[in-house]
Amino acid sequence: MEKQLELVAKSYDREIDLGRRGRDSYSELPEHIKNDPGYPLFQKMREAESLSDSGRQEIVDYLSPVSGMKLIDLGCCLNLKYGGYKDWASTYHGVDISSKTIELLHEIVEKDQLVIGSLECCSMHNTSFDTSFFDIGTCIGSLEYFEKDFVEKVILEAYRILKPNGKFVLDVPDIGSPECRITMIIEEYLGREDKYNISVKEFEGLIDNYFRVEKREKVGPMIQYFLTSKKV
Repeated sequence: MEKQLELVAKSYDREIDLGRRGRDSYSELPEHIKNDPGYPLFQKMREAESLSDSGRQEIVDYLSPVSGMKLIDLGCCLNLKYGGYKDWASTYHGVDISSKTIELLHEIVEKDQLVIGSLECCSMHNTSFDTSFFDIGTCIGSLEYFEKDFVEKVILEAYRILKPNGKFVLDVPDIGSPECRITMIIEEYLGREDKYNISVKEFEGLIDNYFRVEKREKVGPMIQYFLTSKKV
């Protein structure tokens, strides 16, 4: 697990460095990937911004963020800027394992004079927040890199830091789908191999003791779950 965490962190650090130089690794893929029969599907998902959509209106509608609420964004990447989270009335807290992602987010906060709660560079399975601290939360585009034991730790941590009846949106790979297949090939090339190995039935059994599934929707290569904590 530790090795995979390090690889994912380094890969996203590299993405930030490339982005600062105006480069996009998804636009610089080798020919053997571009010639894959699934590549046109990947291009279509990119154009539709449906690879892992953290900015869907459905998420906002479900979480219903209002002033006074605290939001935790696990594996936050740049959702604060590109996912629209900076416009939510709730107080934003972001966690990411990439130190360069957190560094860039601090720059964005300062430049745009945003008022947020905190930005923490750590693994999403082991945060420093108090129990029952957050009203709402998200974990989008992050769990696909890890196997069952780590995913379960993240679920437990989300359950711990959310308040009773707290709302939570996360996504996991739609294993076996053509969208997921080509995405996994590309992510492995970029140095952050998708390790996720859990069936839908197994995942839903994993979360059953902690969260109630309100609805689930297929979004590109992922399945988004809209959950409510069973904590009382």
